[in-house]
Amino acid sequence: MRFDIISVLPDLLTSPFAHSILQRAQKKGIAEIVVHNLRDYATNKQKSVDDYPYGGGSGMIMSIPPFAACIEKLKSERDYDEVIFMSPDGETLNQTIANQLSIKKNIIILCGHYKGIDQRIRDIFVTREISIGDYVLSGGELPAAVVVDAVVRLIPGVLNDETSALSDSFQGELLDAPNYTRPADWQGHRVPDVLLSGHEAKINDWRHEEALKRTQERRPDLLK
Repeated sequence: MRFDIISVLPDLLTSPFAHSILQRAQKKGIAEIVVHNLRDYATNKQKSVDDYPYGGGSGMIMSIPPFAACIEKLKSERDYDEVIFMSPDGETLNQTIANQLSIKKNIIILCGHYKGIDQRIRDIFVTREISIGDYVLSGGELPAAVVVDAVVRLIPGVLNDETSALSDSFQGELLDAPNYTRPADWQGHRVPDVLLSGHEAKINDWRHEEALKRTQERRPDLLK
């Protein structure tokens, strides 16, 4: 699976993709993550990629030509399943969306900045708009990293235990049950006896009941 991320601040994405699961996925050749500097596609001497908004108002707007040049170059090299724009007014990222994207092959992600991007970029090139929450960040780089992390960990072969992702919170519309590890007794706080019983069916039943209870308490909207 390949991600091409278009950003005006490519160095901001160096660290998130250079560690842990994402690093391992790239070393295994399971995922390829390529970050493109939008300024490389600017046509003026200043390498600027923004301009004043038509109609007046505060802030600067990212212009069409650099994005169009980069996207068209990438599309000339391979086919893409999605061109995603990270936007506060997009559909809110959830596990279902991550699952859907994990079976794609090639994805482009556009990172906005400043006041926003020219609407025509969204109209012409973008196939999906995704938000990571109802708040505004300085740019789309951190949200893009969140999307890539959420998706890549689902690709078979990335996690050492491929069943691990299937038991995460939100898989099956439930939050995860409580988890424990050694010691079994820490300062009088004991691990539930059922988890020490070795009885797989009882453990699974307990986990399901606890997942239902936690979901009901914290996210009842998921049970509707």
